[in-house]
Amino acid sequence: MQHLQQLEKDGAMDLFYGDESGFCLTSAIPYGWQFPGEHVATRPRHSQRFNVLGSCNATTNAVHAAAREGPLDTAFVIDTLDAWAATRTRPAVLVLDNARIHHSAAFQARLQRWEDQDVHIFYLPTYSPHLNTIETLWRKVKDEWLRPEAYLDFKTLKTAVWHILDRVGQQYSIRFTI
Repeated sequence: MQHLQQLEKDGAMDLFYGDESGFCLTSAIPYGWQFPGEHVATRPRHSQRFNVLGSCNATTNAVHAAAREGPLDTAFVIDTLDAWAATRTRPAVLVLDNARIHHSAAFQARLQRWEDQDVHIFYLPTYSPHLNTIETLWRKVKDEWLRPEAYLDFKTLKTAVWHILDRVGQQYSIRFTI
């Protein structure tokens, strides 16, 4: 991994970290505080799920994301990565975890096409989410950047998530220490 980070630092390629995350009306607020006399609350409930497949560059905070309601399947992941690969103008490495969806037969069959586009997939060691910096992005979105009012209804939540993802690197930024 350090070798990949050094190659990016040397300008030889772009390094992105990818993963999926889900959003629903059951908020992920780990704790909270409020001003005296102010009542802030979210109502836990079951809801639809808005799933996002994203990639993030830790150096530039560039984010590419695609989402849909319901589960993400291999076809969606492949289509999303095809669209992302088509935007690349320099060699790139996408770091992924070992989720089944990233190892499906259809996904594996697509690897050579991406490599022909100079986009390479690097798999993290098993059980090492701490090495995938996009996990920091998902944590910041859920724990810090999504406001309680985003959980009013499903449409508001989706709008709030897209608002944040569209502004990562500008209004919302992360200082990764790599």
